[in-house]
Amino acid sequence: MRIAVGGIEHETNTFAVGCFGLTELDDFHHYRGDRLIRTAETRTATGGIIHEALERGHDVVPTYYAMATPSGTISASAYQTMKAELVDRLTEAMPLDAVALAIHGAGVAEGIDDLEADLASAVRLAVGNGVAVGATLDLHGNLTQPMGDSLDLMFGCHYYPHVDMYERGEELVGALEDMVNGKFSPVNHIERLPFLTPTSGTAQPPAGLTNERCAEAERLDGVIDCTFFHGFAHTDCGPAGASITVTTNGDAELAARVARDVALDVWARRESFTVEAVSEHSALTIAKRIIEEKGGPVVMNDTADNPGGGAPGDATHLLRSILDANPERTCFGFVYDAATATAAHEAGVGAVINISLGGHHDAMHGEPIETEAYVKALTDGRFIYTSKMLEGVPANLGLSARLVIGNVDVIVTSVRDQTFDDEVFTLHGIDVTTYDLVAVKSSQHFRAGFTDLATEIVTADTPGLTSRTLDSFTYEHLDGPRYPLDPELSYP
Repeated sequence: MRIAVGGIEHETNTFAVGCFGLTELDDFHHYRGDRLIRTAETRTATGGIIHEALERGHDVVPTYYAMATPSGTISASAYQTMKAELVDRLTEAMPLDAVALAIHGAGVAEGIDDLEADLASAVRLAVGNGVAVGATLDLHGNLTQPMGDSLDLMFGCHYYPHVDMYERGEELVGALEDMVNGKFSPVNHIERLPFLTPTSGTAQPPAGLTNERCAEAERLDGVIDCTFFHGFAHTDCGPAGASITVTTNGDAELAARVARDVALDVWARRESFTVEAVSEHSALTIAKRIIEEKGGPVVMNDTADNPGGGAPGDATHLLRSILDANPERTCFGFVYDAATATAAHEAGVGAVINISLGGHHDAMHGEPIETEAYVKALTDGRFIYTSKMLEGVPANLGLSARLVIGNVDVIVTSVRDQTFDDEVFTLHGIDVTTYDLVAVKSSQHFRAGFTDLATEIVTADTPGLTSRTLDSFTYEHLDGPRYPLDPELSYP
């Protein structure tokens, strides 16, 4: 079959507009032609789609794919420009048998709360009803029925960390092929829950239990897919929230019934998704005890300053506590601070420099740390990820430096991103297995690269744009009440 590949992927933290402003066209990475085809060598959604399509002997047409690190609301001009290019390229590619999109599900642009529904509708209009259109989506998508009305197939990843995006891309191609060959006629039902889900990994309950329920549902005759979408709680827009999405072979009643059954199970366990916040000071005390009892490395994640959820990556709350405690064999990777990284490069290895580190975006994330630092190593910030989530994906964090502040090694970069695996440490001459305490800025994705290395993982939740303490945010645009903001809320 002739299959086009493209999409627009962005997790929009609407609260981040005050920190960064709007997300513009230049903030996105743009993939066309051979550059898009080469993602087949990476463990990404487009990688899985393209690799599987080529393996099956299909004619793959790369159109346009854009993605950006999570940030604030997308400007209207940026979104319209990207949408227009995707639609134009799809129109030029006709005739097509199928379209495979890589999208997120929690995209928001100026004036458009449901970016993916708008995009899917435009794609459907461009290619017509005779073309099979499917998409991979992020587990944190805020799914809506209008998305399901324009898309034939919606394959969200099941795991957080998202280690199965590649496999979901592969599955999508197989399902599109079966649909084109007339083996089934998909019907989608999205059961939305009035529930803002805090960050919830799937390797353990409660989210892991819901994945088991979804897997059971997929074994029912006629059910093609059942996915628990956690939603993205840091998007203040109408449809924000969790959902269960079910696709069946032409049976709308079955899709609705299965989705409702799984949703009721999630709702019955909603209290178990809430985790008590642990301050940076308490997290350090816990980590110290574990190190004394079991040794290191203990990995501590700064969940509230996760660039992978739209935070700035330069919060100083946890870093300041670590520097004040000054524990031996400790490293912190990494802080986004282009000015400090540039100053280190200008001074050179071996220099001692005065720095104003982090805290450059807003008061919520802490004040800059005024201190003296020894420049231990300098790099260009380039390496290849090796974790199960992003294996093969090239990273470019810009001019970067390893600074030594007291007993603590601190990596500073010129590009904002979260820590996925230990490659950024290795690049700067740090073997994390020889350290007692390793601190990273990430909520869950770091687990794909660090779980097997860590004695234990301790989460610190400080003030920040990705804090799990949802009542610290002011929601103004939700289309109704949400648990846990409204603890007395009932469903259905």
